[in-house]
Amino acid sequence: MRRNQYSLSGHLVLSISVMLAILWAVGVGLAIHVMRGEFDEVFDSGLQETTERLAPLVVDDFFRRDTVDEPYRIAQLRSDSTDEYLTYQVRDASGRVLMHSHNVDAVPYPAPLVPGFWSEGDRRFFTVATIKDTLFIQVADSLEHRQEATLESAIALLSPILFLLPIAMLATGWIVVRATKPIDNLRVAISARDGANLEPIDIAGLPAEIATIPLSVNTLLGRLKLAMQAERDLAANSAHELRTPLAGALAQTELLAGQLERPSDKARADRVLEALRRLSQMLEKLLQLSRAEAGIGLADSVLDLSALFDLLVEEFRRTNPSSQVEIVRKGSQAPIVKRLDPDAFAIAFNNILENAQRYGMPGHPITIIHDPAGRITVSNVVVDPLEPDVNIYRRRFRRGNSRAPGSGLGLAIVDTLMSQMGGALVLGSRNAANGDVVFECTLDLDASNAATMQAR
Repeated sequence: MRRNQYSLSGHLVLSISVMLAILWAVGVGLAIHVMRGEFDEVFDSGLQETTERLAPLVVDDFFRRDTVDEPYRIAQLRSDSTDEYLTYQVRDASGRVLMHSHNVDAVPYPAPLVPGFWSEGDRRFFTVATIKDTLFIQVADSLEHRQEATLESAIALLSPILFLLPIAMLATGWIVVRATKPIDNLRVAISARDGANLEPIDIAGLPAEIATIPLSVNTLLGRLKLAMQAERDLAANSAHELRTPLAGALAQTELLAGQLERPSDKARADRVLEALRRLSQMLEKLLQLSRAEAGIGLADSVLDLSALFDLLVEEFRRTNPSSQVEIVRKGSQAPIVKRLDPDAFAIAFNNILENAQRYGMPGHPITIIHDPAGRITVSNVVVDPLEPDVNIYRRRFRRGNSRAPGSGLGLAIVDTLMSQMGGALVLGSRNAANGDVVFECTLDLDASNAATMQAR
């Protein structure tokens, strides 16, 4: 199952930006907390100073006026004044309001007649006692004014982050991308290494933190290159060393069988010849499997698939004259250029042709469909019933219910080679119109198309 992947640079940019926003918010919160305390001190100081300066003026004005039973309301000097946050009352020792400002009614303040500060509700009071504690001047300040000042200060501190955070994200992204560029280059270089490209990775310009990674990868690539070369050499040498004595044994056995006269001896010689031929076929498939596992399917060069296809079909017809082959070409006949190894493709294509010839019903043709996308489908009518899941035949030594001679390795070799060539072997079966069961092998050199066909 594929794991979810994410960008390292994107993760760093997002993390750093979120961290900056959180730190800025925490800093603003601490600043607002400190500012709130400073604002309270400033407003309290202004409230106290206003009350103490107002006290002698109010007392002097109070004694200049005639004594009345109703509280005296000070008239408003400016009618256009709207931001008036301070109000005051002059009260006697019993708490009765004697005089009050124009922006407050005659209802006594809830603050007690005790000198000092008092807070209740949304107002802050300061009380001053005069004339031997018989007259009290109380000034009230609106706490909403203080909250408004704090809120405006907080907005002034927070608003820059709305403009600076996108700029900080762009700057952080630019820095992170430049800092992680060597890592991205190393990722691209490592992803480009496969069985066809085992060249060492250039470590020039890499930072010290990741310089050891390509050194280890280069060491591994060197060992892998030597191991693959050794496997290829072993396959080639084994083919030369084993085929020659086996061919000699076959030839000597055939001569010996021709010289025998008694039917019993001749029958035993024929069984020996059959066993040697099967051993020769098994050896051929094992050598092909060894070459496939050595990675011969990978190649840097490109070739014309159509020309190679025609050559292989003609060779198969020449070596199997009794087999009837029908070719169906779809689409245009333009050259189909693919990046693959011709020897590997020849092994894969010949194996599915041999599979169709060996397990197909006699008298029925082998049909080959070739389309412009590079898909080659070989189909044949089978003699024996197929397994419910035909993909079981791609496993090694799985031959189904057929009694025809075979190694059970052909489709396994094809599956391995197609994976190396960037494609896939797609197996399927269908019922023909006359009731015959048709087995299909498709060589699809486009992995995305192969995945779609297998999903169907």
